[in-house]
Amino acid sequence: MSTTTAANTTPAPTSALNVSRTLATASRVLSQLRHDPRTIALLILIPCLMLILLRYVFDGSPRTFDNIGASLLGIFPLITMFLVTSIATLRERTSGTLERLLAMPLGKGDVIAGYALAFGALAIVQSALATGLAVWFLGLDVTGSPWLLLLVALLDALLGTALGLFVSAFAASEYQAVQFMPAVIFPQLLLCGLFTARDNMHPVLEAISDVLPMSYAVDGMNEVLKHTDMTANFVRDVLIVAGCALLVLTLGAATLRRRTA
Repeated sequence: MSTTTAANTTPAPTSALNVSRTLATASRVLSQLRHDPRTIALLILIPCLMLILLRYVFDGSPRTFDNIGASLLGIFPLITMFLVTSIATLRERTSGTLERLLAMPLGKGDVIAGYALAFGALAIVQSALATGLAVWFLGLDVTGSPWLLLLVALLDALLGTALGLFVSAFAASEYQAVQFMPAVIFPQLLLCGLFTARDNMHPVLEAISDVLPMSYAVDGMNEVLKHTDMTANFVRDVLIVAGCALLVLTLGAATLRRRTA
């Protein structure tokens, strides 16, 4: 009888996504980030500084900057969001914050969606600053609309957020979280078509690149770079990147542990 009573007094988490709980989680994460200026600087300033550095590395050949600047405009936010999100989420896990949250009537989906919403808000600021800097101050020459460039950059940043949330479930320390970068990010960076066209790669590597989301992020940026209108290929690339982000977030919610190891 006492066992039944104890079970009834323990809040049972619901599986359905609750908007108010998700917003409360996002608000708490943003409140914590507000007191961490180094993380804010890493998220907002590093992609911009890297673009400035890249622009003047190719100061004598501006066409080279035009050719790869758009691709890196999507890659830099993805990498920084991956690093910061994975480390910040793992820090909350090792400190016991996630375990306390999940002991409340708070579903895994609420936690993951709240974190994604908080970091997604920062991703909007990051992507807008980087895109505006590249197009209007660094002279990145794009044929299509800068707003389409911003859309792809934002989706790339959200994909990095989703990947960071996902891999944090498998790391036991911040050092291990950083170690996931060579396994998750570097292969995509090498195979995304930044260094050579994907159809010039070995057929096996080309087939692997066809299932990596960063490949479609780079393809989407290149579509904006070359075409004035929104093409069917651009729509396909955007949908694939967005779908991958949603899929990884779903996997992140499914693998979120209720207890700290």
